[in-house]
Amino acid sequence: MALRITILGQGAWGSTLRRLWESQGHQVSGWSRRDGSSPLPLLDSSELVVAAVSMAGVKPLASDLGPHWPDGLPLLSCSKGLDLLGLCTASQLWGQHLGPQPLAVLSGPNLADELDRGLPAASVVASEDGELRQRLQAALGTPNLRLYTNADPIGTEAAGALKNVMAVAAGISDGLGLGANAKASLLCRGLAEIGTVLRALGGQPATLYGLAGLGDLLATANSPLSRNYRFGLLLAEGCDESSALARIGATVEGPRTARASLALAVREGWRLPICEQIVGLLPGGVEARGVVRALMDRDPRAEAEP
Repeated sequence: MALRITILGQGAWGSTLRRLWESQGHQVSGWSRRDGSSPLPLLDSSELVVAAVSMAGVKPLASDLGPHWPDGLPLLSCSKGLDLLGLCTASQLWGQHLGPQPLAVLSGPNLADELDRGLPAASVVASEDGELRQRLQAALGTPNLRLYTNADPIGTEAAGALKNVMAVAAGISDGLGLGANAKASLLCRGLAEIGTVLRALGGQPATLYGLAGLGDLLATANSPLSRNYRFGLLLAEGCDESSALARIGATVEGPRTARASLALAVREGWRLPICEQIVGLLPGGVEARGVVRALMDRDPRAEAEP
């Protein structure tokens, strides 16, 4: 069944979703902050709103739209990251402003460039509302984007956010030429850190090994199409955060998520050594190899510990 969809955010992912869904016969309207207009007029004619803005754009947009949100209009959140001030996920931010409206999350290994080229991929629609997630699965899947479902939106978002930090770490590892052993070890330990945050936010452990966790990590930690991976390569070259971002010229969520995760860790007494070392590297003035040495020199511990 064709839907009337409004996509908030016309970056790489929002634009890709628009093309995919238009090809399936959906009526899609797009909005971007660059338009200089309000998306409010689009809401009343929509059957689904898809938020594909950066994490920095979620709170102001949710605050503006929340008081005017049509009752029962579902929102599908596609933003990957953690809010640095609220230390929460995108859907939690939306929920604070929308109240009890239907909410779902879309996440997974979905590099926009590959989908634009017609290459196959899979993602997960996560919602506590079983009817909503099944309806979106049926409506939004395409021949090249297979959708699965789960009932764990918070775990799905936590995994999708933290994998960006680990993709930065993978880029550093590859940029330093540390080899396959080091990278495999790093990503396994990265999964342990993702699991710490996921469980603490209330996510289900099984989500860590699904499309939004391990699946997304495998894609973004190994592809030059990933901005976070390229950001890590630039840190390995000696760039600081601002110069690396300038060279990429687009939003990179990993640094912001690393800071938010570390703030959560300090508040809750967790250990997130990879996040800690990446945050320490961002201002510049620290050699990337020193970060590797700091991780290798940590006290011995059981594998199950982060």
